[in-house]
Amino acid sequence: MPRTPHPRPPRRGRLLTAALTALAAAAATLAGSAPATAAEVNAARNAGYESGLSDWTCSAGSGGTVGSPVHSGSGALRATPTAADNATCSQTVAVRPSSTYTLSAYVQGSYVYLGASGTGSTDVSTWTPSATGWQQLSTTFTTGPETTSVTVYTHGWYGQPAYFADDFSVLGPDGGGGTDPGPQVPDAPGGLTAGAVTPSSVALSWTPVPGATGYTVYRDGTRYAAVSGASATVTGLAAATSYRFQVSATNAAGESARSTQITATTAPSGSGGSPSVPRHAVTGYWQNFDNGATVQKISDVPAAYDIIAVAFADATSTPGAVTFSLDSAGLGGYTVDRFKADIKAKQAAGKSVVLSIGGERGTISVNDAASAAHFADSAYALMQQYGFDGVDIDLENGLDPTYMSQALLSLSQKAGGHLVLTMAPQTLDMQSASAGYFRTALNVKDILTVVNMQYYNSGSMLGCDGKVYAQGTVDFLTALACIQLEGGLAPSQVGLGLPASPRGAGSGYVAPSVVNAALDCLTQGTSCGSFKPARTYPDLRGAMTWSTNWDAANGNAWSNAVGPHVHGLP
Repeated sequence: MPRTPHPRPPRRGRLLTAALTALAAAAATLAGSAPATAAEVNAARNAGYESGLSDWTCSAGSGGTVGSPVHSGSGALRATPTAADNATCSQTVAVRPSSTYTLSAYVQGSYVYLGASGTGSTDVSTWTPSATGWQQLSTTFTTGPETTSVTVYTHGWYGQPAYFADDFSVLGPDGGGGTDPGPQVPDAPGGLTAGAVTPSSVALSWTPVPGATGYTVYRDGTRYAAVSGASATVTGLAAATSYRFQVSATNAAGESARSTQITATTAPSGSGGSPSVPRHAVTGYWQNFDNGATVQKISDVPAAYDIIAVAFADATSTPGAVTFSLDSAGLGGYTVDRFKADIKAKQAAGKSVVLSIGGERGTISVNDAASAAHFADSAYALMQQYGFDGVDIDLENGLDPTYMSQALLSLSQKAGGHLVLTMAPQTLDMQSASAGYFRTALNVKDILTVVNMQYYNSGSMLGCDGKVYAQGTVDFLTALACIQLEGGLAPSQVGLGLPASPRGAGSGYVAPSVVNAALDCLTQGTSCGSFKPARTYPDLRGAMTWSTNWDAANGNAWSNAVGPHVHGLP
């Protein structure tokens, strides 16, 4: 969420066009891909960046190596695009003519590309729009009959943040140019333990294995899922039931033996779960700062709002931990005691008050087991200190789905099943169920109250029918909501997030009547634009706005119109 009244909109135009073109090319390439065999060699040199940028060249001095984050070993590539340079880092490798190679690398960041050029045949590339943790990109290419060298590369996108790459490989026949050793099958993981449990999930963790590029989790002897990190949350389980778990390590050479088996039992039914939020609810963000909108106390927030998200908690010097401090001076002398009393009064009136974590400038990072524990401990301490009902996750700089899920499940256990958990991802975060934010929402579906995606400051995006829709229209709201509704979230876990006034966001404001039309289209199949969903979702949770303060500055026009409409949904 923006803390300034006029945030700078992302540059989406050329990015979206290029991204869609690249996605189509990647899909065509991946359709024919096949994994390299263990007997083949890695034609890339300094493939793990353990020797700095030796053998690599980065455009415009954009690249360097770092000791953290790394996928394995002691080094990884960090390359930073600018407005005029996409931070291409490349290497020319020796290959055999008329031969097939598998190109892969592990990457982190937004809009990271992997490709090969000069193949003498069809040049290839693949990409990821958002890798908040290490994600493997992979594709194949076949060299021409006279091709003896190929340029392989990674790059980011203009004006985007730095990206990371590690464990680069070009697996295929030895071209005679010097190689990194081919991978060996990793050892079996050790230290498998069960952590947080709910009535339908078990959190697992284990000791990382050197040389492993991924892991496979087994439940009761059957493959459950492949993951990249040394932890996973197994969902979809029955309450009060014992399950057996194992895990194996994988890389390009193959899969290890399975770990020692452990047994974990899910919690009894009713020990986790759904707080008392109305079937159709309105969420509003309350600003703990003055940015030109109306300054409010919690008691000033209109009764139309069922969930009030206090913005924002901030990071501390401890990784993963969060803190909150009321801006009493900036809010006209609003005291902590009055703040706490106002929260209690709202709760007595049947409302929920949650602490929003992150925002436009938030830098909270939960990317390992320790930071996940710090997050859960500190968030729960703030809930106890101020009386918050739960938390809202509004991390606009990416998140690690494995460890954020672990943190939220642990927080749920501490809260005793009465946690109100909301999320406010950006549109890009929910374009695919494989994106980190979407995966997190699905991982914690058992304890999730609602995802209020931000349908603003976005630019055009894809709808669930594969068509591109411009923001600021009823079709944009309905076609993008459809992705979540058909991608695994329950309708009761989906809400529409919009600005309360034109001043509340840089772009994407729509009149309250458009919000109401989208709600009717999704719940009843009426008032739709050109896009009409294949079915209706009468349990849709409702709508959200940034913010109650901007709403007040606009005469509460948003809550006066959208509030009664949400509460009147069938």
